[in-house]
Amino acid sequence: MHLSRRSLLQATAALTLAPALAHARGLVADATYLNVIAATLDAAKRAGASYADLRIHRRRDEGVRVRDDHVESINDAERFGVGVRVLVNGAWGFASSPVVTVKEGARLAQVACALAKANAAVITRKVELAPNPAHVDVWQTPLQKDPFKIPVADKAELLLAVCEKLRAVKGINFCEASLSTRLEWKLFASSDGALIEQSQTRIGPDYSATAIHPTTGEFVSRSWDGQPLQAGWEHLETSHFLEDTTRVAEEAVQKLNSLSVEPGKKDLILDASNLWLTIHESVGHPTELDRALGYEANMAGTSFATIDTLGTQYAAPLVTLYADKTTPGGLATCGYDDDGVRTQRWNLVEKGKFVGYQTTREQAGWIGEKASRGCSYAQDHASVPFQRMPNVSLAPGEKDLSVLDLIKATDDGIYVVGTGSWSIDHQRYNFQFTGQMFFEVKKGKVTRSLKDVGYQSNTPAFWKSCDLLGGPSSVRMGSAFDDGKGEPMQSNPVSHACPPARFRGVSVINSASKKGG
Repeated sequence: MHLSRRSLLQATAALTLAPALAHARGLVADATYLNVIAATLDAAKRAGASYADLRIHRRRDEGVRVRDDHVESINDAERFGVGVRVLVNGAWGFASSPVVTVKEGARLAQVACALAKANAAVITRKVELAPNPAHVDVWQTPLQKDPFKIPVADKAELLLAVCEKLRAVKGINFCEASLSTRLEWKLFASSDGALIEQSQTRIGPDYSATAIHPTTGEFVSRSWDGQPLQAGWEHLETSHFLEDTTRVAEEAVQKLNSLSVEPGKKDLILDASNLWLTIHESVGHPTELDRALGYEANMAGTSFATIDTLGTQYAAPLVTLYADKTTPGGLATCGYDDDGVRTQRWNLVEKGKFVGYQTTREQAGWIGEKASRGCSYAQDHASVPFQRMPNVSLAPGEKDLSVLDLIKATDDGIYVVGTGSWSIDHQRYNFQFTGQMFFEVKKGKVTRSLKDVGYQSNTPAFWKSCDLLGGPSSVRMGSAFDDGKGEPMQSNPVSHACPPARFRGVSVINSASKKGG
């Protein structure tokens, strides 16, 4: 360990005094925290750590939920504290506390080192971290309007207005609307000399309308297709959140009165609002290296995409799927991961071939790579950082085709919009997905709406059946505000950008009758 208190404070001074960096971005590293960092890293070194890092982490979650004509709930919760991670004799130790002081930081370092020494006696593989530059930087979500500065009353008023417009459509019986806002602020420092301050702001609007048949009692719901984004209040002002309500409600009534689908093999045109979730489950999770090696088997499952399958055909040759934590607005986007690694973009599937995994500094050497892909994340100060999914996306086709072009090119198929229920096996191989709206396509035209549509396949067969992609202008982003993994479970926000795509001869089932095609 080469970091001294003096070098840390010198690096910190460079950070906080550079007006183009710290002041312009509105981030300030509190001097008290810098003293905590210095004391903690020094204590870790004295206790025998070969490496140490800490995260001072604030996480704030605010939520407003409205049902029909009343506010159902309002919550505003915050977690704040410091987590200290050390390596001693090739083993990890971790300790955390909601108290962020010099004395407590030093104590946590000693506790973490004691745990690492105990762990070292039973580990079968020593931890070796891939090299990484000592970054000194700040990063934050580009914001025009901080959503936490918008009064809760204004948020509730907007959601009530949404429900009022939904209920104004004849045939709508129930509705609900919600708005989730999350702030993550982190100050990361390591014995390698890294000092990184980051602030991420995410906003997640949503609503749905439910229609009930007056005689049969059958009911269906239609949810808004808008997505959470890493952005400020301006996302709501440009997302047609209120303007889309009448269409969403009318589509709920339309779906209720639609014919139920006949099962069989069909060509599927998946709108970006549906396909993003299929990408998440059938590409994002299988390419997590810890899952592929069996380390998540007890909780989140394993993966069919084992190391021996690298270089094999995962998808059709026109398909390239990439990982990144750099896409503007993506929920997983940041400047650096929780190992202090600068984020990047890389291919997981390139022209149909399986070529890459998601890794951390600890994992890179497991597959012979020299550097981490920057996929370490912890949900709060009390959580241990481990490999979490970055944004995983589908590259568009070379021709700038729209979803209408895909429909015109299809003789007999179904166009699927929005996300519904889903299931997938523990190896991320066999799966079933539904959606929100379904439209029959005959001879290049939408003929009528359908309901009860589900599609089944296995991951390689599904992606190998892809034969047509929308172009760059058709790309849209879908997002999961809370993706669970680990034990104890942690939550990670993540996004997936994609164009619409066509898949040939997919098994369509009737999700109401559960009869396959």
